[in-house]
Amino acid sequence: MSNLKDPKDVLSLIEREKVEVVDLRFMDFPGLWQHFSVPIGEINESVFEEGLGFDGSSIRGWRTINESDMLVKPVADTAFIDPFFQHKTLVMICNICDPVTGEDYPKDPRNIARKTIAHVQNSGVADTVYIGPEAEFFIFDDVRFDQNEHSGYYFLDSIEGRWNSGRDEGPNLGYKPRYKEGYFPVPPTDAQQDIRSEMMLTLESIGVPIEKQHHEVATGGQAEIDMRFAPLVEMSDNVLKYKYVIKNTAKKYGRTVTFMPKPLFNDNGSGMHTHLSLWKGGRNLFAGDKYAGLSDIGLYAIGGILKHAAALLAITCPTTNSYKRLVPGFEAPVNLAYSSRNRSAAIRIPMYSASEKAKRFEFRCPDPSANPYLAFSAITMAALDGVLNKVDPGQPLDKDIYDLPPEELAKVPTTPGSLREALEALKRDNEFLLKGDVFTPDVIETWIEYKMTHEVTALDLRPHPWEFALYYDI
Repeated sequence: MSNLKDPKDVLSLIEREKVEVVDLRFMDFPGLWQHFSVPIGEINESVFEEGLGFDGSSIRGWRTINESDMLVKPVADTAFIDPFFQHKTLVMICNICDPVTGEDYPKDPRNIARKTIAHVQNSGVADTVYIGPEAEFFIFDDVRFDQNEHSGYYFLDSIEGRWNSGRDEGPNLGYKPRYKEGYFPVPPTDAQQDIRSEMMLTLESIGVPIEKQHHEVATGGQAEIDMRFAPLVEMSDNVLKYKYVIKNTAKKYGRTVTFMPKPLFNDNGSGMHTHLSLWKGGRNLFAGDKYAGLSDIGLYAIGGILKHAAALLAITCPTTNSYKRLVPGFEAPVNLAYSSRNRSAAIRIPMYSASEKAKRFEFRCPDPSANPYLAFSAITMAALDGVLNKVDPGQPLDKDIYDLPPEELAKVPTTPGSLREALEALKRDNEFLLKGDVFTPDVIETWIEYKMTHEVTALDLRPHPWEFALYYDI
């Protein structure tokens, strides 16, 4: 649908494709896609300028009940035909506006992403920010969970799960990926080729370019489908399409997908390694003759991300579960250092290609529970802060971190150990996000308060099943 440029194109598409329903979508504050639908008679050229109303007080982290009215304004070039609905439905992603002032709503995540690009351009440093995320996920066959005053549990299952190697499956064929060995044997060990291929082809059919799909490291159905890099706002939109298609394709197969960072104990979690590059006038500003083929600008950008990493993680790793993945001593990127090849460093410079156009770095800490508009914006703001202030990233860490002697390892800073620690870091270090009015103080305060109240404290109050194993008999 990338050839759609304006409302007239959308109206022509509606007529040509005999569309029956228009579905309007936007992102809530924590990071779930929301929608409502209208018949095609409600869509005309004026809607793109004037918008349609809805109740903003029911959206998490947004308006209070006494100021609930808000507008969605569809963005014509985001339109695509939904591949799942029974009635032919055209989807459009929307911006959120205040109906009284007409201004873009400061807590609309997509608005924050748009302001990020405007700020980058106004700085004079770059005109384009390219983002390439690698969002991993699990495909399970069954999930059950509950928590109440006197019990708490979860049960996950997968035909691929190594824990089912002894189950009577009438017959059990035995092809279960070993723990940490799912990357990536051919079928029949990989039992999910067809479902991943359908996900990949469906994404391409709605205009999301895909580079590859494959099984990931963990047993029990871990997967990855790689999108081709794109400008920041477009890529944020694409991540929402990505999650939507993957979840709904799985549902067609009677399966369920989670983007939780760490659903399984004792195996790899799911990350969203995020590739970044800044461009100006069609030239990659990160390509140069310094370390790993980077330029000074590329190194300064790394310096900015390392400088603000603790605060960044409150947005890029925004769940309590995120820190079950970011645990020292395993393969997780908990070391706040950079390297050309070391995957245990927070930032890696891929060396697959010598091409200047391919030069970028990969921030490995983020995970797919993040709101992509906020996460990619925060990463960009930290990188830009590094460039503008010429932040020295220090020396690269090309040694095997796990073989470092304790006295040397102690000098390598690490990521926060919990969401609480990351939120406290964000409370101390957020000025770089406020530049250009990109993240407003109200956005930062609301984010911290929402996460502390609804997630950190809520989890603190509940007994954990493992606590019974540790302490019941004391």
